[in-house]
Amino acid sequence: MPTLYHQPLSPASRFVRLILTEYGFQTALAEEQPWENRRDFLALNPAGTLPVYVDDSMRALCGATIISEYLDETHGVLKRERRLLAEDPFQRAEIRRLCEWFLQKLEQDVTRPLVRERIFKLQMTAEQGGGPPDSKILRNSRANIRQHMKYLSWLAASRTYLAGDRLSYADLAAAAAVSVLDYMGEINWTEAPQAKEWYQRLKSRPSFRPLLAERVRGVTPVSHYADLDF
Repeated sequence: MPTLYHQPLSPASRFVRLILTEYGFQTALAEEQPWENRRDFLALNPAGTLPVYVDDSMRALCGATIISEYLDETHGVLKRERRLLAEDPFQRAEIRRLCEWFLQKLEQDVTRPLVRERIFKLQMTAEQGGGPPDSKILRNSRANIRQHMKYLSWLAASRTYLAGDRLSYADLAAAAAVSVLDYMGEINWTEAPQAKEWYQRLKSRPSFRPLLAERVRGVTPVSHYADLDF
């Protein structure tokens, strides 16, 4: 069985997990803490980043973008109306743009620093960079959330799905990132009703159930995290 090396609060890992479940893949999950720099993991991906997908032939694919493109080229093209990357080249470009926005820009501006300061640093040793959270980094990251949620709300209000008329990688990338922030209770949903309505639709999909049922050791999610109608 293929194996996905992931971290539960990694948006990129969640994105690939959603794709695999949407496409009906049976995949073993192996939780990896990238700051540990395990030798066996670095042998799979010298960059030490997540996620990493290892197929039945023990071939490793590294990174959410690489994995998602591979899954589209090998399986998505056969799914017709359930394909998560559009057939039209311009539409594909828009999907990829939004994936980059939520998995790179939002990650850099908000998700990565919040997760690192609030959760990862508490699990890391001093030598690994652990310690108390940096309040300045937390303030700066939280200040960025509002603008990103405004943009998400605009997309959700303007289109049926974020990149067009049907579900795509763009929705899964955004939902993966938002779900991490929501787990930590960092989103004020009253300020983003359109984004909330879109996220409720995504949360209701069967592919989301494993994420909503999952709990991170030592970190209790916000009370509404698993509620479909919140």
